[in-house]
Formats: sequence, C-alpha cells, structure tokens
Amino acid sequence: MGQMLVEAGRPQSNLSRMRTVIEEARQHGADLVLLPELLDCGWCDESAREHARSIPGETFDALSQAAADSGVYLCAGLSERVGENIYNSAVLISPTGDLLLKHRKVNELSIARHIYATGKSAKAICETPLGTLGLMICSDGFFPGQALTRALARAGARLILSPCAWAVAPDHDQEREPYGHLWRDVYGRVAREHGIWIAGCSNVGEIRHGAWAGHHCIGSSMLVAPGGEVRASGPYGRAAEQVVIAKVTPGP
Repeated sequence: MGQMLVEAGRPQSNLSRMRTVIEEARQHGADLVLLPELLDCGWCDESAREHARSIPGETFDALSQAAADSGVYLCAGLSERVGENIYNSAVLISPTGDLLLKHRKVNELSIARHIYATGKSAKAICETPLGTLGLMICSDGFFPGQALTRALARAGARLILSPCAWAVAPDHDQEREPYGHLWRDVYGRVAREHGIWIAGCSNVGEIRHGAWAGHHCIGSSMLVAPGGEVRASGPYGRAAEQVVIAKVTPGP
C-alpha cells in the first residue's frame, strides 16, 4: 500500500511521486502495489475538469509504463474523462502494462457529485496468478449493507482492492477520536463473513475545493485479513507518507 502525498491539481508531480513509491515497493519484494484514489488530481478537486483523461490515455499510460517497468500489478485511482462526463475511476494493471480491470465509483459522496458522474454497479473482478482480485473505490465500501463489497466477494474475489482518500476536519483530535473505526467495521464484517482480504489505501494531502475544502487526507491505510483483524496499517497524519508492505495469500 503506497500511502503517498497527492498534491491537489498537480498531476505531473503526483505521477512522478507514484513512480518513486512503486520502485520502493518493488525493492521490498512487492508483487502488487495499491495506490490512493484520484492520485492524478486529488479527490474533489476542480482541476479534474482540465486534467481528466480517457482510460487508456495519457495519465493511464504513465501508470501502465510504471507497472511494466517494475513488473508489478498496479492498482490506482484516476479521474477519467468520457465525453462531457468525469468519473472517479480505478484501474488494475498487469505487470506487462495491460489494463485488467476498470471500475467507476458507484457510491460517490453527495459533496463530490458536481464533479464526478456516477458509475454503474458492476462486479469488477479478474483472475490472476496472485488469486482472484476485486476492485472498488473508497465509499463504495460502505454502500448500504456493504452491497458492492459483498457482490465482489460472492463473485469470487479473494482480495478486494480499494483506492481511497480518507479525510478529517482541520480540528480533528486523533487522541480523542482515533480515525479508522468505520473502515475496520465495514471491511471486517465482510472479510469475516466471506473469508477474504480487503485493502484500502489512502493518500495524504489537503483537499482544496468543495464542502470539505481545508480538510486533510490522513493516510491510515489498512489491510484486513479474513478473520476481520487489521493485518497491516499505515500511519495517521497530514504528512504520513509510507509504503506499507504486507503478505497476502488470497488463493484461487
């Protein structure tokens, strides 16, 4: 899980940082790298109206090349342009740079719907030598009844990957109210019931626009094991960049 800084509105800087994160993960022996939601422009950032590209397209091609150069599976979130619409999308890329999965966020928060169109509820899964992988994005994970997460599990996903942008208000007190209860709850419930792994990777960085302007993404990425326990996690904080390495055995 590459818990990286995403600078709002600076896609080239973010893509450069992305390559560094992938290289570090690979040096630690990673076969799969999970990166945050909308790592090109940042979540809820108006710059997506200018910088969003098609998939495949310029931004996707940079990720594809990075995956191929490092020989890893790569999962990341991107803004995607389709005609007049912009989607909050995520991709899974093979070690040869091929697009394996694409998912458009279904359960976008209401404060972001003025930017992002709503995706369709499709089961984004594929079989790989690492096991059967599923794909969702951030708040898709707490869709009522965890419907999308459960659908991926029922379709055969043994590891669900979720690019995320977990944010808190500027006055959030981590000692009084430690972040992460929501995700431990919704991930843990489905992981236990279906015997699967779920990984959510968040970025760090400030949100510039919309109702959450001034909020900060604060990392706290987590990998939840089939027993529902958090097996690995990233640190909390406005500057908590870290590559989190963990062993996962999702099986066929």
